Amino acid sequence: MGQLFAVEIIYRGVFQKTLAKNITRDIVLAAHNEGKLGISFGRYGDSPERNGIPAKSFAIVANDEQTLQEGMAQYEPKQVDVTVVLDDTLCKGTESWAWYGLQPVHHALKPGRTLIVVSLQDAPELLKTIHRNEQPYKLAVLKGVTSFSGMWVFKDDHTDVRVLGAIAKAFPEIVSLQAVERFITEKLKSPLKVTSAKTAYDRFKTIDVKPGEGNPEELFKFALPEWENMREGVSIKGQPQGGPYKDPVTGEVGGFRPARNELFKKYSSRTQRPVVNFSTCTKCTLCWLNCPDASFDVTPENTYDANLEACCGCGVCEAVCPVEDCITMVNESQFKDNNSQYEAFKKDKDAYLKWLEKTIESTEPIEKRSHGFRYRGQYQEQVPEALEVARKG
Repeated sequence: MGQLFAVEIIYRGVFQKTLAKNITRDIVLAAHNEGKLGISFGRYGDSPERNGIPAKSFAIVANDEQTLQEGMAQYEPKQVDVTVVLDDTLCKGTESWAWYGLQPVHHALKPGRTLIVVSLQDAPELLKTIHRNEQPYKLAVLKGVTSFSGMWVFKDDHTDVRVLGAIAKAFPEIVSLQAVERFITEKLKSPLKVTSAKTAYDRFKTIDVKPGEGNPEELFKFALPEWENMREGVSIKGQPQGGPYKDPVTGEVGGFRPARNELFKKYSSRTQRPVVNFSTCTKCTLCWLNCPDASFDVTPENTYDANLEACCGCGVCEAVCPVEDCITMVNESQFKDNNSQYEAFKKDKDAYLKWLEKTIESTEPIEKRSHGFRYRGQYQEQVPEALEVARKG
């Protein structure tokens, strides 16, 4: 019996599909240079191509045909040797393929193996978001901006080959640096990409994460009913309408909060979230009316508070808000929880407004955001900046 090795790439559906597919394919092709066998594949997810939904792509590599066939017989690898997270905002967890709740990004990682995150943050900062693991593992940061390529287009900013170089350093049993360099030279025909892969290899460092270290938040989960517990006939559980609720400070009852499905939370798909300036809100209702997921609560003061467990971060509210900086989309990596902004505003308005100003200053202007391209050639324009960030490391 030979050895089977596995890599999983956690990516954002639509935005990073091509990038993830290329990386897993390239792992297998590079491994072929060492006489190994392998296969790469994506897996079904709940609406895997929806805007930003977390999804996975896999590469499995083996020393012989029988071992590879046994690995292919699994729907997906239950344990992997390397997990790569292509967007650091996914560190807050991902939905499983069968909708069992939220899973930590290291859910399938073997004890002592390596989690690689593409990020501009440092490892200690990422650990504030990454959930605790009962087993030790290694964490590495591949310094770089999040690369969004899409389903049919590809942003050639070297993220793919830099990940290959990092994997070769993290677990050379899967693929060696020499095999990676040969693959890039023969197939991609780019000496510069060879340099990028080797630079990522040379700079690669890990930190040891101890059991219990990380975000202490309890991930939401639930048990699906057994077949003998299911209701007769085909039916869908109805949701109550919802109603008014109490002001967190005064106790005054008012506004409207819709009842939401307690099992369906959308925040794992969010790369950005809206932050709201309640003091400039004109109560025009446009954010509430246009939100496709009914994520806004009408507060007792008739302003609008985003429910951050229901919000998927689409940005429609920012687009329709007529008041400048009343609703601003901010990168999800700025936040460590889903707490109510309205409650924070009511408890200390001055502190909230200072926090809001500082938070908005930290975000990129909308014309620089990379979440899908808005005009032909935009990705090509962003490549030099991404390469410069990677060069500096």
